[in-house]
Amino acid sequence: MHQFEFDVDKHFFNEYDYSIVKDGALKVIVELNKQETMMIADFRLSGTISLTCDVCLSNFAAETNIEERVIFKFDDPAEADYSNEDIVVLSRSAFELDTATYIYEFINLAVPFYSRCCVQGEKASCDEQMLTQLDKLRSTEAQEENVQTDPRWDVLKQIKNNN
Repeated sequence: MHQFEFDVDKHFFNEYDYSIVKDGALKVIVELNKQETMMIADFRLSGTISLTCDVCLSNFAAETNIEERVIFKFDDPAEADYSNEDIVVLSRSAFELDTATYIYEFINLAVPFYSRCCVQGEKASCDEQMLTQLDKLRSTEAQEENVQTDPRWDVLKQIKNNN
């Protein structure tokens, strides 16, 4: 049994061009249980990642705790059965294991589909100035919709709003 600790920060995310997460402060602990024909890697990631609020576009720190397991099997890659996605096949001569890709994927998969300051952020709330601007734009759009239009366009708007 081997244990490794890593710190993940902005420098880690800069290595990936199109990363959803651009900054964070995470502690990664990897416990590697090496056996004769396989290795079992347990990943524990905890800390914060920087997200952008989908409502007000401000950045906030979101608490993240991730626990994942990856099984690495030593086998001849030409003869290996790749039907099980949970098992990664390594050649018998492999002596190094790059965990960066797995850590990166675990972090990005943990990002919520819809991010909000007041939900995921710790003691964070949406930017009031931005919300005020959005309300003004919304009321302007509502006034424009009240203007008399061709009835054919109204039917098309109803179709659009039903989707």
